[in-house]
Amino acid sequence: MLLLLPLAAGPSPGYLSAKRKFAQIESGKLPAGSRVTLSASELNAWVQGEMAQAAPAGVRDPRLDLGDGTASGFAYIDFVKVRQAQGNPPGWMVAKLLGGERPVRVTTRIRSQAGSATVDVERVEIAGIPIEGRVLDFLIRKYLVPNYPHAKVGQPFALAHRIERLEVQPSLVNVVIGR
Repeated sequence: MLLLLPLAAGPSPGYLSAKRKFAQIESGKLPAGSRVTLSASELNAWVQGEMAQAAPAGVRDPRLDLGDGTASGFAYIDFVKVRQAQGNPPGWMVAKLLGGERPVRVTTRIRSQAGSATVDVERVEIAGIPIEGRVLDFLIRKYLVPNYPHAKVGQPFALAHRIERLEVQPSLVNVVIGR
């Protein structure tokens, strides 16, 4: 019976708090100039809670780390399992090279103003091996964009729900509501 207790506990308070704040933003009822502050712990609880429900096979233990205008995502990823879950099983050689779980960190810079944002991928690290510069640009163009055509990397995109800007700081993100 004690083994089932964590399952019965339900979502964490941080997850519920983040969900409530997202619902406030999405309602469109916040007055112009409002700030909704999401702490790093709330965001991580939300990521954990959402991934527990919708994580693709091959991805586990995701988390966010915030910096001054930056956000890094971390997870353990088995690229072969991810490809298989997408219905694209890799060939034998790729399966042997990429099979198995690896720690992956993606570091981005986030800029936003006037109702739009731009996310620039600065660095990807797979099992401690950094990928930056031209190699990273090549991988984004040849892998990310063809496989995820709606991803907006290095391009401005409109923020929804009257969001004016995002202020990313080391321990929190302020969501500033516009007109």
